[in-house]
Amino acid sequence: MKKLVLISLLLAAVVIILGAYTRLADAGLGCPDWPGCYGHIGVPQAEEHVAAAELAFPERPLEAYKAWSEMIHRYFASTLGFAILVIFITSIVRRSYHQPIKLPFFLLCLVMFQGALGMWTVTLKLLPVVVMGHLLGGFAVLSCLFLLYLRLVPYRIPGGDQPTRQFGKFAVLGIMILICQIALGGWTSSNYAALACTELPLCEGNWLARLDFVGAFSLPEAQNYEYGVHNYAQRMTMHITHRVGALITFIYLCWLAISLYAAAHSRLIKTLAIWLVTILSAQIILGVSNVIFSLPVVVAVLHNAVAACLLLVLVMLSYTLYRKT
Repeated sequence: MKKLVLISLLLAAVVIILGAYTRLADAGLGCPDWPGCYGHIGVPQAEEHVAAAELAFPERPLEAYKAWSEMIHRYFASTLGFAILVIFITSIVRRSYHQPIKLPFFLLCLVMFQGALGMWTVTLKLLPVVVMGHLLGGFAVLSCLFLLYLRLVPYRIPGGDQPTRQFGKFAVLGIMILICQIALGGWTSSNYAALACTELPLCEGNWLARLDFVGAFSLPEAQNYEYGVHNYAQRMTMHITHRVGALITFIYLCWLAISLYAAAHSRLIKTLAIWLVTILSAQIILGVSNVIFSLPVVVAVLHNAVAACLLLVLVMLSYTLYRKT
């Protein structure tokens, strides 16, 4: 069971990275239908199949590299869904061995809903709220798998670490703040606002007078949301909000890590506090690099991957403070 959960956890990480690459490479509609690609299980390659595909979807000519990016993401996501189904079945079969059942059942429901979001991402033409929800769903699946893995690993803190117990609620609050920041990042990315500001630390021009929060967080009607439908002022507002959120997240998590390190006696909690600051610093550097270097795909994908690592550290920290101290 533990090995199966670990494999699924690694699969979930791969799916998040592939999903980020697909989104950032503008390949979210690389296959305009679902679950296949232009009516095929794989990307059409034979000349007659390509001609038939472009005839069926004249508004979406086949771009092989985008289609393959989308389909590879779907293949891995489907494999992950099957693995979670096996985890759930195994948990029922081995329930007499005190295996967790509720969390695998929740994971199965979550991954099914995540599959529906993947379908809606395509059928609703990259509707930003669906794209953001799909991103958050991926992070939720990853976090729940990691939590399940932690429950299956019998690690202990000898003697507990009583001075750190009071920080449990602050660690959970840190998770909530980070999730809000990830959602802001997802909203910014799904509306193609990552390059709305090209200067640091603030935006160029008279940005303060152009802020439009109502427009930035509303959803105009459109037939297709690829490349965004908001105006510049609204996209700039999304970008600025994400930057402010990053500052709040950085200050809060730094305070949490420093406070925990000062209060902790156990090596594990001190190590987690160090990892929290280290990964948080890397995330800030990647965010700044996205602006300086005009959103290179590799850096932007790493920005997503490091956000996932940050979330996992907070999940382990919260679990440890509530269950092991």
